[in-house]
Amino acid sequence: PTRFYHTTFHRRRDDLSSQVHPSYLTLFIKISLVSRNEQKKNVESMNSRLKLVMKSGKAILGYKSGLKGLRTGKSKMVLIASNCPPLRKSEVEYLAMLAKVQVHHYSGDNTDLGTACGKMFNCSVVSIIDGGDSDILVKQD
Repeated sequence: PTRFYHTTFHRRRDDLSSQVHPSYLTLFIKISLVSRNEQKKNVESMNSRLKLVMKSGKAILGYKSGLKGLRTGKSKMVLIASNCPPLRKSEVEYLAMLAKVQVHHYSGDNTDLGTACGKMFNCSVVSIIDGGDSDILVKQD
């Protein structure tokens, strides 16, 4: 991905070099680097919260079990992997909306989500029943 950003930026700089002041271009680079660092911190904090939930709280891994938890009203939060199929994702989001449950779109794919839960298998949906010692259920801005 970094090469793509570099090539895009160089094309952009060449196109805009006559119109934009060079200081704006360096500001653009700094903002993009800061946003990437913030995204990395957000992913790391979510992984650490999820790890704490798996250790001290209670969570259900899997699509079918997650839907059952949403229907019965046990779930308090649902995490959906980025590569979850659109139909499945919309169904989980719809049931979560009916149950008034928070939905978090996990930035990693199902392999990353399963690894963050400490499991050696893929998982596209994680339903959190009890947060335990983690502050994952607190509203995030």
